[in-house]
Amino acid sequence: MAKNSFITRSINSIFRKLLAVEENKSLDIGNPRKIIIVRQHNQLGDLLAGVSLFRALKETHPECHITLIVSPFNYPGMIKNKYIDRIFVFDKKKIINPIYFNLFFKLLKEKYDLAIVPVVVSISFTSNLIARLSNSKIRIGPNSLDGIVNESAYFFDRRITLDWRSQPDSNVYERSLDIIRQFGINTKVYNSEVSFDDDDMKNVQVFLNENNFANGTKLVGLHVGAGKQPNRWSLNKYTSLINKLNKEFNTSFYLTGSKADEEEINFLIKEVDFKIGLFINRSISEVAALISKSNLFITNDTGIMHVAGATNTPQISVFGPTNPFNWAPFGTQKYFIRKSELIEDVAVDDVFQLCRMILNKEQKL
Repeated sequence: MAKNSFITRSINSIFRKLLAVEENKSLDIGNPRKIIIVRQHNQLGDLLAGVSLFRALKETHPECHITLIVSPFNYPGMIKNKYIDRIFVFDKKKIINPIYFNLFFKLLKEKYDLAIVPVVVSISFTSNLIARLSNSKIRIGPNSLDGIVNESAYFFDRRITLDWRSQPDSNVYERSLDIIRQFGINTKVYNSEVSFDDDDMKNVQVFLNENNFANGTKLVGLHVGAGKQPNRWSLNKYTSLINKLNKEFNTSFYLTGSKADEEEINFLIKEVDFKIGLFINRSISEVAALISKSNLFITNDTGIMHVAGATNTPQISVFGPTNPFNWAPFGTQKYFIRKSELIEDVAVDDVFQLCRMILNKEQKL
């Protein structure tokens, strides 16, 4: 630990001498027309929860052009986002490739009015460095995060202290805006946004037709996987829930997921004696399109939860160790269930009764 701390201090000492900028406490950033945002350090869910920041920029400065730098993992969630004008995928593995490096260098050397490094979970030296290397007049980034000092804050001329310790239940959808709020950039709409087009809808309709999902049935989607094991509700409980819903309602079911969820998906489809559609390894925009046509979507606390949260479809998110007041999606008919830090404390009937309320409500409309 001491060795790593020494290396970190040494690196920062070198970069401070070479690239430090003078802090400017002015809140006047003018009318930025060309903006670069660096968010290669966040997971997909974090990024989708931060769409409110992109919306706020476009609402406050409608003529601005936004370039977003993301990681290969995050990229699929932003492909068709209507607030982003250009996306660059920053892949550390490719940086030694001369052609890739040249493209990246040209991107950074363009003239920008404003660079922003949004932060809600952790501070990234790499993101901070990229923002500093960009040819930007103004650079906004974190000075500290919940009391943890940003050792590379010297890359920014506008340094923002972010501290939510006195507001432990504030939602990340709102927190994402705190990096820019004091500069007069805000929005009243915190929901996420996953854009999809006619091609996505056509692919969804093909899937529905292939699975004989009739218009008269209730279409219910489920995402039973999660990147973190403590965030996965029991597959036996999902099986029981599906059986109970199938017994009470005229229901068609589908599962979303990827190859990473293959084991869980195979287990579940073997445990039920009726067909479940598999919408697997599809693009984020296609998943959003399918969810938008559904009567209900049920999910663990994971990235797809935020994809569903971007739609108007009623949604139930099952939580365990994570605070849902921080991470549950914003919007009407967006519900969450949490009993304790152990997700298994959520009973099948807890979820089923909420499903029943939602589906019965829809029948009366």
